[in-house]
Amino acid sequence: MTLRYRIGTAIIASFVFGLCAATILKAQSKTPGYIYVEIDVKDKDGYMKDFLPKAQANIKEFGGKYIAGGFDKATSLSGQPIPNRVLIFQYPDMDAVKAFNEKERQLEAEVGSKYATFRAVAVEGIEQK
Repeated sequence: MTLRYRIGTAIIASFVFGLCAATILKAQSKTPGYIYVEIDVKDKDGYMKDFLPKAQANIKEFGGKYIAGGFDKATSLSGQPIPNRVLIFQYPDMDAVKAFNEKERQLEAEVGSKYATFRAVAVEGIEQK
C-alpha cells in the first residue's frame, strides 16, 4: 500500500470512529426531569424566612433550575382553583429528581408543613429532535 492510501484509510477510519462514538454518547444521554409544584402558603413571612432558603439550597444541590412560577404567577384555565404559589423546575434527569425529592420531603415534614401545604408532580422529559 502506498503512503497515500494509508493516509486516506486512516482519515476515513477516524471519521467513522468519530461518528460511532458520537452516536453512542447521544444514545446514553438522559432526558431531563421536570417537577411541577403547587404550594398553598398560609404564613408567607415564616415560609420566606424559615423554609424557602433551605428549599432553594436543595434545588441547587441537585442541579435544579427554575423554569417558571412564583407567588400569584399562575392562571387557572379549568378545574379547581390553584394555590398562591406554583413552580416548575428542570433537573438533569429523573435520578436527580428522585434524589431531590427525598431530601425535600424531609424538609417539608420538618419545617415546611408549618407554613404551607405541598403538591408535587414529577414528569420525565422527552428527547428533543
